[in-house]
Amino acid sequence: MKSLITIGVIGLGGRGIGLMEACVLPRAEVTVTAVCDLYEDRGQEAAKRVEKTGRPRPLVTGDYREVLGMKDLDAVLVSPGWTPHVEIACAAMRAGLYTAVEVGGAYSVDDCWRLVRTQEETGTQCMLMENCCFGRYELMVLNMVRQGLFGEIVHCQGGYRHDLRAEVASGRENRHYRKDNYLLRNCENYPTHELGPIAEVLDINRGNRMVKLNSVASKAAGLHDYIVARKGAESPDAKLKFAQGDVVTTIITCARGETIVLTLDTTLPRAYSRAFHVQGTRGMFSEDNRTIFLDGVHDKFEFNGQGLWGNADSYFETYEHPLWARYIREGVQGGHDGMDWLEFTAFFKAAREGSPVPIDIYDMASWMSISALSEESIASGGAPVAIPDFTNGRWLTRRDRFCEG
Repeated sequence: MKSLITIGVIGLGGRGIGLMEACVLPRAEVTVTAVCDLYEDRGQEAAKRVEKTGRPRPLVTGDYREVLGMKDLDAVLVSPGWTPHVEIACAAMRAGLYTAVEVGGAYSVDDCWRLVRTQEETGTQCMLMENCCFGRYELMVLNMVRQGLFGEIVHCQGGYRHDLRAEVASGRENRHYRKDNYLLRNCENYPTHELGPIAEVLDINRGNRMVKLNSVASKAAGLHDYIVARKGAESPDAKLKFAQGDVVTTIITCARGETIVLTLDTTLPRAYSRAFHVQGTRGMFSEDNRTIFLDGVHDKFEFNGQGLWGNADSYFETYEHPLWARYIREGVQGGHDGMDWLEFTAFFKAAREGSPVPIDIYDMASWMSISALSEESIASGGAPVAIPDFTNGRWLTRRDRFCEG
């Protein structure tokens, strides 16, 4: 087992530099030896933050290939805008580096197959850094599902419901990639936050798989209204016509018969929610009101008009996932309520041990493919679109499980 992991960070926008500072630099067993971004100022700022920890100044470059060519590198974090994710991830795998890739949707199904084939050809591990799979509620629900509390799971829902109007509208000023995507694409553009925890609950790629989807999109009105109100009707941005629908709904059917509903809702005023919802023959969990309903336990509350089900927090004492139970004892840290730290702990553990990553290339390809497939379905008026089997039949016999404890 390696005692020290050397890593390069490629992509140093808000997310990349934030992850480096919160989840990489605090670890004594990890050192950042290279930072890379197309914008020089971002690379220089990242190098300063590395130096502030007492480590040597890392290589600063605008060419990711220079990072991948370093002889003393063990791993790389790929966190630029969405477009180059696949290109850089494949190059990193070919360089033999443990590869961590920030989330985003795919632009084509071919790119997803490219990821799979590169990993299978090289044998290099590549992990999709989907932090929501490590959320406290998500893992408690996964633990309850595995213990049979909800019976046979029939239906799940998830959403990326996040008011991003300011971020998208200021894309040019802030050098942010979302704006061009919202101008030119209409799809479920950020599916993995919703889908990742659901895929774990439903054993996707491990005894089950997603078979087909149908996607529809509402009209696009929210960003225009926001820009006119904030920048004025005469602003150049007020003349823009956005392609991305304000609300995108995707229905997925699974091989075992379960259904999944995903909702993208990022350009209207709203409170944040991932709308994680799991429903089975004996009960359900709903994130939006953080409640659990168990058959024979909460039935008396069904019609009282108060919405009083079982408070989900009260179930932590009995059903806290072992990973979170240890984490709380040791001290929660990192971003996004601790999820980010946990996912990086899992990645670095695999890199030190030379072992498989928990969210692997088949997960990455199948979850990311939803963007490209939803785009096709929306363009065809909501027509059904087949979801490829990126495991090439291995899902029938694979039984490794996410977060056993």
